[in-house]
Amino acid sequence: MDFTLEVIPLPVSDIDRARDFYRDKVGFHVDIDQEVMPGMRIVQLTPPGSGCSIALGDSIWDMTKGETVPEPGSYQGLQLCVADIKAAHAELVERGLDISEPVQYTPDDGATFMYFKDPDGNGWSIQEYRRRATEPLHQLLTELSNKGGQ
Repeated sequence: MDFTLEVIPLPVSDIDRARDFYRDKVGFHVDIDQEVMPGMRIVQLTPPGSGCSIALGDSIWDMTKGETVPEPGSYQGLQLCVADIKAAHAELVERGLDISEPVQYTPDDGATFMYFKDPDGNGWSIQEYRRRATEPLHQLLTELSNKGGQ
């Protein structure tokens, strides 16, 4: 049985502000923005090319049975991957995102990162993984699944 990670609830203080930020500054697609049941609004956004979305909601934490509710801005280390970090940086700067310059820690593929925070302080990194230009993750997962998960 496959267990796919497809949605990550993200704690924010203002759903509209967060939706606008992720849509307009980061370029995520708004998949859902509606009241999905009485009193529960969900905004789900997906990064271009991703199989995983983020979900913003005013009552989303009521559905999880955790002992604590995460505070807006408490998520750190969320990570996106791109095949060309310089092109991604230029696009995000053009959108008006306050993002760091790319930092190359070693010349190895996967060792260059840049960083930004959302309006609440949730921290993101963007990793350059040049291999994704010729080997998209969805393709590799399909091939792996066709081989029986080995």
